[in-house]
Amino acid sequence: MAAPRTELPPTAGLPLRWRDFAPGAPALALGPALARMLEVDPAAVALTCSGTAALVLALSALQRTSARRSVIVPAYTCPLVAIAVAHCGLRLRLCDTRPGHFEMDPDALAALCDDDTLAIVPAHLGGRLADLGAPLRSARAAGAWVIEDAAQALGARHADGTPAGAAGDLAICSLAAGKGLSIFEGGALVAHDPGVRALIAGLAPQLLPRSLAWEARRCVELAGYALFYGPRGLRWVYGRPLRQALRRGDDVAAAQDRFPLDIPLHRLGGWRQRIGARAAPRLPAFLDAARQRALARSAQLRGIEGVEVLGDRRGERGTWPTLTLLFADPRARDAALSRLWGAGLGVSWPFVRALPDYAYLRGTVPRAPTPNARDFAARVLAIGNSPWLDDAAFSRIAQALEESCRQPRG
Repeated sequence: MAAPRTELPPTAGLPLRWRDFAPGAPALALGPALARMLEVDPAAVALTCSGTAALVLALSALQRTSARRSVIVPAYTCPLVAIAVAHCGLRLRLCDTRPGHFEMDPDALAALCDDDTLAIVPAHLGGRLADLGAPLRSARAAGAWVIEDAAQALGARHADGTPAGAAGDLAICSLAAGKGLSIFEGGALVAHDPGVRALIAGLAPQLLPRSLAWEARRCVELAGYALFYGPRGLRWVYGRPLRQALRRGDDVAAAQDRFPLDIPLHRLGGWRQRIGARAAPRLPAFLDAARQRALARSAQLRGIEGVEVLGDRRGERGTWPTLTLLFADPRARDAALSRLWGAGLGVSWPFVRALPDYAYLRGTVPRAPTPNARDFAARVLAIGNSPWLDDAAFSRIAQALEESCRQPRG
């Protein structure tokens, strides 16, 4: 396959503008801006250098409240969740997902909870919301905490109107590259309990010390992100490494799922905070436009037999950085990936494995039977919902999906 001349992003991230980099203080600082978006007390929000750092800080604070050691996470989620649990020296327990979905199976979750359960970490995926009802019930019955992983759902709302990131006892948000609001790498931890907030405030300076080297690196990366985040720039910084990994047959690297086991932990600098704060007021309109694009294109895809577009349940209002598709036949999904991944159209594989199946996580993730999570990983595909995906490019994707579902199976 010849390299495309342009590269669409795999997710719809809010593009930065050069005036976001202007000197001076923004009208509202980043922490209060996020608190307003999440409809929480500004004192509930602690800024961090990444979503992973926010989870480390959350777990470290909860460790001070209890002798419990177990943390339950979905078997299909970002590998960084497992890495953060291991970093804190806690026991990772995997909950299989319910069939055909990414959220934890309620019966499996209830069976896992016991008097050693410290926290449950339900995760949203690609703007689609996990139902927090079962995690909250199981946590209350076991005396555990719920940490809502809203890294991929900032700006979404649950069916009862609660913002994603405000429905659990704690929550983590991500401001990484390609997220709705990005400062290249950053995060936030939300905590409702005053005692936990006090623990977080005391631990943050120890766990997230000032690092001029790390912050200088992130500032350079953020400037590069602002410069290259678009179809022409992404050809070099995203598309070229992607196609190199695909040629090697390294799907984990192609999906950018291989993370270092040593988590960078440092204080988030003021310059990047100010950039994020200036961009934040544009996020609601950006998410609304993405929603309208996604709903229209989801309707187009419904006519393809063998493909389901994961959408909102009644009352939910998710975000749409991607259109997340689930194929009836994993062979059709594989055929679609072979046609579209690397074609420059923003098609990708959200996470390529269930957590126990990443070779580099052996020793970090326990072996566990997770057939539903493994099946979900084998049938899922994502289409980036960026504003650069025009009708012609989307038609190419839809045609490839239809042909992949129709081709004979051996």
